[in-house]
Amino acid sequence: MKNIILLILIISIMSCKENSKKEEKLDKDMATTKIASQQQAEDIYQFKVKTLSDEEFDFSSLKGKKIMIVNTASKCGNTPQYKDLQEIYDTYKDNDFVIVGFPANNFGKQEPGTNTEIAEFCKLNYGVTFPMMSKISVKGEDIHPLYQFLTQKSKNGFEDSEVSWNFQKYLIDEKGHLFKVIPPKTLPTDESLINWIKS
Repeated sequence: MKNIILLILIISIMSCKENSKKEEKLDKDMATTKIASQQQAEDIYQFKVKTLSDEEFDFSSLKGKKIMIVNTASKCGNTPQYKDLQEIYDTYKDNDFVIVGFPANNFGKQEPGTNTEIAEFCKLNYGVTFPMMSKISVKGEDIHPLYQFLTQKSKNGFEDSEVSWNFQKYLIDEKGHLFKVIPPKTLPTDESLINWIKS
């Protein structure tokens, strides 16, 4: 009887060790896959875009900074977020943080203005000083290459997403990789965003 119990105990221990080895291998494989995915991922520094005043803006100039990219509109229920965006930009711009705005007319035609009109609107109504780019498309057949990068896992190595409305935020880490996608309704002053900026 003792021998049977001993045998069961030995088999049990061996089985546990085997399962533990399998779990370790699985964890190792998953970590390797994640690292490989990150290594294959593109970064945002490859992109050059035009500002509202038609000057070239090179994302490689932002290396080492956390970046919040947001698609904006002048005639949207979320437009007052310009105030919050400017507030956090003023607070954290000297702490390696920058906001880059991209006006887009993809949702309800809520950004019908020209680049000049958009620039005047932003300055006059919200005192915007963070970098604002030329109007682009953030979805559909004419989606801008930058937004292809932001929304396609095959390019960003993080996740697939779709811009659902004006003022969706894309958080980019200090190495130029996509870190998180934030829904349009989440305010720029949300605690989770502030914690990310400060971390």
